[in-house]
Amino acid sequence: MQKKFNLLILLLAIMLPFSVVFAFSSNDDSDKLEGRWDLTVNVGKRNVPSWLEVRHSGIRTLVGHFVADGGSARPISEVFFKDGKMSFTIPPQWDDTKNPLVVEGELKNNQLTGTMISPDGRHFTYTGVRAPKLLREKEPVWGKPVKIFNEKNLEGWNTFGKKNQWIVEDGILKSPRSGANIRTDKTFNDFKLHIEFKYPKESNSGVYLRGRYEIQIADSKGKEPINIELGGIYGFIDPLEMMAKDPDEWQSYDIVLVGRLVTVVANGKTIIYKQEIPGITGGAIDANEAEPGPIMMQGDHGPVEFRNIILTPAK
Repeated sequence: MQKKFNLLILLLAIMLPFSVVFAFSSNDDSDKLEGRWDLTVNVGKRNVPSWLEVRHSGIRTLVGHFVADGGSARPISEVFFKDGKMSFTIPPQWDDTKNPLVVEGELKNNQLTGTMISPDGRHFTYTGVRAPKLLREKEPVWGKPVKIFNEKNLEGWNTFGKKNQWIVEDGILKSPRSGANIRTDKTFNDFKLHIEFKYPKESNSGVYLRGRYEIQIADSKGKEPINIELGGIYGFIDPLEMMAKDPDEWQSYDIVLVGRLVTVVANGKTIIYKQEIPGITGGAIDANEAEPGPIMMQGDHGPVEFRNIILTPAK
């Protein structure tokens, strides 16, 4: 009898922790919020893209990452969620204030709606949908390489955001000063891209894949290989090695984008290999990740030049 009693006590001791976890999980609806969200924020006369990721840290705590319409992905120390209502705060990134960004929302019918209060006190509304996984069942079959810059003029490209400063000289696409960004008229899904670039000292630019994922271009020689420097997927993926050359030297990227998986070869060296891009980066054209998008180059952070822009689309 004593042996049976001791066995029962042992079984209860083994089962109790699992029972506690199960009881908590069965009453907790935080899994409905977990995951990645593509957000569209109404800022008055225009909509701007944003991005949110929520996940568990331990059992009871939700944490995350957030991307505004500009800047890098920033960590959220805690996301509060109860009865379908979500909220979190995050310190300012660019605003000259100590006020946080305040985000509140409601999850209903697998969609997020809510408000954001910027560090400078402005109120915005937003909507959010679950970000697509962008999985590919098969390896792509590649088409023929195409020069998407004709080296003569801006045909096939358009600028936006600010007054155009882009020009074509001697077969080179140039932004001699800060101004507008430039993008292809055509949009693309999966592709290989070869592009060569040159910048002066301390300048900064970037190449946006599908107009949503920025590969950073910056005067980074000698710096640590982190995602905000040359070769990084801005705010998300660090390059394995810093391959930046001196300013005013021609450099190159060879990029493969399949779904969310990106490979980057910088100046002949593989620095990112089939890494997943979690979501849009700051400065993206929109948050419609399931759709094809353009090739876009940043022109609002300093002078930059491009040449030999060749794209191979997936069939």
